[in-house]
Amino acid sequence: MVVNVLVVDDDPHIRELVRHFLRQEGYAVHEAADGEEALAVLQSVKADLVIVDIMMPNMDGWELCRVLREHGDMPLLMLTARGETADKLEGFRLGVDDYLVKPFDPLELTARVKAVLRRYRIAASRTVRIGEVTLDAKTYEVVAQGRSFSIPRKEFELLFKLASYPGKTITREQLIEDIWGYDYEGNERTVDVHVGRLRERFPEDRYGFRIATVRGLGYRLEVRP
Repeated sequence: MVVNVLVVDDDPHIRELVRHFLRQEGYAVHEAADGEEALAVLQSVKADLVIVDIMMPNMDGWELCRVLREHGDMPLLMLTARGETADKLEGFRLGVDDYLVKPFDPLELTARVKAVLRRYRIAASRTVRIGEVTLDAKTYEVVAQGRSFSIPRKEFELLFKLASYPGKTITREQLIEDIWGYDYEGNERTVDVHVGRLRERFPEDRYGFRIATVRGLGYRLEVRP
């Protein structure tokens, strides 16, 4: 099965470098010089992942990410010369899956591309394993250490969401919208309460994973090596 990657960068040398290394890994690589051209390419190409630069003419990377997130859950990897913490946080708020700063090691780029695609395949399968726990979203069943049990629905959905993207920071706002709905009238404290319950229910030393707090942003699930 062909995996399509769209590289959006106004620097043709960067596009050439990324194209060279990703094609060596068997990916089909498509290119665009800015956000507007990227949207035009996506009219005819179903991209499995988009690599996006920030600073581009016509439509920059921020705006392109906003548009793509409004229309689906496509994997996004931000590739940019800007490495400030504020830029990284803004990227994560927009739903970017990973962030690589130029100049970059091409081998690291290919590794991150593989990792992001793997996360999305896990999410699509409706079954995910983290540490000593397996979650089945079709039956809402939890299997751990030889026994099967259930947990409250919202706790399951929250854990499944985080477990589907191990290592990815997911904002409280995104968790609220995805699990409680965009019209939820409560506050973000609800997420914190449910995370606290999950931490109590699944201690790291017993189940092999933890839910890390990303201060001021959200949460990230980390699996113990």
